[in-house]
Amino acid sequence: MGQTSGVAAGRPLMADIVSASGVFEGSENIAVARELARTFLSDVQAVHGLPVSERAMSVVELVVSELVTNARKYAPGPCLLTLEVVGGSVEVTVWDSNPALPALLEPDPSRVGQHGLEIVMAVGQSFAVHREPVGKRITAAIALADDPSGAAAGRRL
Repeated sequence: MGQTSGVAAGRPLMADIVSASGVFEGSENIAVARELARTFLSDVQAVHGLPVSERAMSVVELVVSELVTNARKYAPGPCLLTLEVVGGSVEVTVWDSNPALPALLEPDPSRVGQHGLEIVMAVGQSFAVHREPVGKRITAAIALADDPSGAAAGRRL
């Protein structure tokens, strides 16, 4: 962690960044990725004093599970998971080596599986996919705390 020393892309450089990351290669590591998210959010609350609702904890674990599962299923090689607190949200970012962008399938009540992208988009504040020089990067933001009425904070309908 450092002090602010400039601004790039609207974010301070070397600001007090709260983040964690991990590299995952096998399907057995999906549980490890969820544990990284759980530990990260526990530290965000205990060490950094930021509020993290139970809903946020569950939703972040779900999003991590869906994004890492898809990366492991559709891209060769490892994937990189990064968790970063930005404002009142946690950004969950997964990079993988497959340049093909994910496709949102048409609703089909008889379809079994392949609902991960729908789930991630439904529970997050925002969702973005970026092609990289190698592969792609998918980012979903989830509010850390619910508003006093119990609704998901910052949820965009």
